[in-house]
Amino acid sequence: MNWKRIGASAAGLLLAVQTAIMPGAQAAPNGDIEIILDGKSLQSDASPYIVQGANVTMVPLRVISEGLGAQVNWSEASGTVTITAQDQNISMENGGQSATVNGKSVRLDASARMTSGRVMVPLRFVGEALGLKVDWQATERVITLSSGKEGVSTGANTSAGNSTIPDTSASVNQESESTDQNASDDGQAMGTSPSTPTSENSSNAANGNGVQVKASTSMRGAWISTINGDWPSSAARSSAEKQKQEFTKMLDDLQGMGINAVFVQVRASGDALYPSSLVPWSKYLTNTQGKNPGYDPLKFMISESHKRGMEFHAWFNPFRANSTGTTSGLAANHVANQHPDWIVKNGSQLYINPGIPAARQHVITAIMEVVNGYDIDGVHLDDYFYPYSGTFDDDATFKAYNANNISNKGDWRRDNVNSFVRGLGKTIHASKSKVQFGISPFGVWRNKSQDLTGSDTKAGVTAYDTTFADVRTWINKGWIDYVAPQIYWSIGFPAAGYDKLVAWWSNEVKNSDVKLYIGHSPYKIGTPEKGWQTAQELIKQLELNENYKQVKGDIYFSAQHLRKNPYGLIQLLQNYYQM
Repeated sequence: MNWKRIGASAAGLLLAVQTAIMPGAQAAPNGDIEIILDGKSLQSDASPYIVQGANVTMVPLRVISEGLGAQVNWSEASGTVTITAQDQNISMENGGQSATVNGKSVRLDASARMTSGRVMVPLRFVGEALGLKVDWQATERVITLSSGKEGVSTGANTSAGNSTIPDTSASVNQESESTDQNASDDGQAMGTSPSTPTSENSSNAANGNGVQVKASTSMRGAWISTINGDWPSSAARSSAEKQKQEFTKMLDDLQGMGINAVFVQVRASGDALYPSSLVPWSKYLTNTQGKNPGYDPLKFMISESHKRGMEFHAWFNPFRANSTGTTSGLAANHVANQHPDWIVKNGSQLYINPGIPAARQHVITAIMEVVNGYDIDGVHLDDYFYPYSGTFDDDATFKAYNANNISNKGDWRRDNVNSFVRGLGKTIHASKSKVQFGISPFGVWRNKSQDLTGSDTKAGVTAYDTTFADVRTWINKGWIDYVAPQIYWSIGFPAAGYDKLVAWWSNEVKNSDVKLYIGHSPYKIGTPEKGWQTAQELIKQLELNENYKQVKGDIYFSAQHLRKNPYGLIQLLQNYYQM
């Protein structure tokens, strides 16, 4: 991270980190928790302690004023503490549920409080709001702070604090209504517990061979899901003006935190957010599939994005026909009604069968309607090829459409997807060579236990074996312009560590012309899954990416989760992107 914006000295810097420690930790005895800033121990007139249940470290106000050089004020009458440093102003009320940072309200896990006559403040919150890098060493009971000055070592190894219960949950999908994908050590569903992520200085980082592109020129994207309520809101359905107002406000909010590209879901379930001669209007515009909303949302969204200098990528779910397992409510010209022989029911969803050549071509033709009719910057596909779970009944299709006489159904399914990806890419580039074509697959291609060239992970599902997405072939053949794997786990996550996967994907694209964007999961911030008890986890991931010149940017799922500002994420991103 570039810390110049924060300043070259500790004076004027504030700090804090949610010290995601082992559950059930007791308040430390006097002097047991040591705080070190840039290699020097900070003296405290009262012992820091941990708020049980919240896993927040509280420190006396004197540490902020004398140790960090900030101006502090405690009003006993109102029970309010105010902390000021450079252009930052934070105020907290004794026992309050939120704080105010430069006039904006931010939710707190623990606020300022009086303890034995001392005013104590949450170290995590102050630091995340104002930018110090903080590491917690549970075994030594040391909090190490770094102002980012050159030549200063953080001196931290944050591998401590691991739970004795293996963390096996690894939900990774761009849409919450989808089935969760588990990355586990033994395949058994087990509980999770908060833990500090391991150090971002992974041994794999040494293989990055260079420094990341500058933040000002990198991809900084946000997924905007129509099916999950990023846009439009339910209150704006059937109101073109409300939809326009919501979208422009969302663009302004996203741009304000550093986002320079949006990936908008224009085809969620065989439908469209634009007037189409092939597929019906999306129900998410009017509550009724096939009903004209009275304007062209896609044209409007592209125009507003480009006005702000932001890229617009049209995001398509390729083979999902409906998010429910019924045709009820589908328009007459929906693919499930026009070609029921193409449809396979999988659990609670309907899929277009990728094994039928005409069905694949239908999807390509629908996508090309947008490529040819609109000034988009890219075509973006998610991971909806074959479903993650359940039974997909394509035995008859396997027999009927197997011109290459492929004996293994898995290989045949991968060949179907490969044919689709190759054909779509060629068609896009033949029509508009400047339109980017990229795909966001599941974050694990294959485990090393399945393929020695796979990643050192233990994922319960993989892109290659579960969704039959042969991403390596797409990269090696140059069929796509970029790949954006959904690496939705924390650094050091046991079954599928973010650090290990970024290293693996960087190596995959190293000798190709395919750009690598990383799919991030701000929706996990504040959840019990290991490593996500602080928004700093996401910043650590961005910092780790800087070790890999192959990483050309990041995409966040999703817009609503960025805008909710979990644990002060917006200001952290603004600091990182030097906004």
